[in-house]
Amino acid sequence: MATHVAGTTKIRSQASARSRIADITKFATYATSLTGIYLSVGFLFYYAAHEKLFVNNGTMPAPLQKLFAGSFFASVPGDNAAWLLLGLLEASIVVLLAFSLIRGEFLPSRRKPILLAGLSVSLLAFGVMGLANDMIGNDATVIELFTYFGVTIAAMFLIRNMSPYRPMSWLAGGADDEHPAN
Repeated sequence: MATHVAGTTKIRSQASARSRIADITKFATYATSLTGIYLSVGFLFYYAAHEKLFVNNGTMPAPLQKLFAGSFFASVPGDNAAWLLLGLLEASIVVLLAFSLIRGEFLPSRRKPILLAGLSVSLLAFGVMGLANDMIGNDATVIELFTYFGVTIAAMFLIRNMSPYRPMSWLAGGADDEHPAN
């Protein structure tokens, strides 16, 4: 009888350890995924907005003005106005991501509407930049921007499949133990 109790206790202890490891894995996967999204998108647009608004003071650099000469953007709204508007659009993405962090949307229990809004605005920014580059025949940049657009959609899909929208277990490759099958 004592052997049976000791064996049962050992099995429960091993199961408890596996459960703790699984919980740590779930949270680590969740945290690193969200951290990667915040860092990559946040700094991509931070440095782009900083350059346009503060380094260039809202003035499009001469080599780019030469590229866009004669295009729609050169006349409406004008090179510098387009550059400034793009910088403001990029800065709004940074502000939305910062506001998302301040609201605590990185927590597993919190919905992420501000983060998703920031990523949606980034889709608009990629679209505007892609259109502008398409107008001047800069196909390589258009393809690159289209790739960013697609990766952003994938990140949005990932977020919508993370906690609290879905159990954390799927992200770490585990079974859906939080919502057992019927």
